[in-house]
Amino acid sequence: QVQLVESGGGSVQAGGSLRLSCAASGILFSLYAMVWYRQAPGKQRELVAAITSGGSTNYADSVKGRFTISRDNAKNTVYLQMNSLKPEDTAVYSCRLPSSGLDYWGQGTQVTVSS
Repeated sequence: QVQLVESGGGSVQAGGSLRLSCAASGILFSLYAMVWYRQAPGKQRELVAAITSGGSTNYADSVKGRFTISRDNAKNTVYLQMNSLKPEDTAVYSCRLPSSGLDYWGQGTQVTVSS
């Protein structure tokens, strides 16, 4: 079965950095786009960053210049490097693999940024 597992979340001070990882199994990872989302309490889930199978990237305006999405197909892993973190970045971050007929989601990892 397909499984996505996020890791790397934690608590940091504003201005700090974290690197999130999403490890995939049960798929031909290199064939799929991967997407990072986040959801803060009381707010709708929003797209943070995406990377295509070819390596093209897109970012939400709120994180452009601060976050970088990348992938390592040999490790079946997608990363989200988060720099210059702000309190408003506090959320549960989840990875998503969009597939034909089904979307696969990880369980999420908490990121907390204190001021």
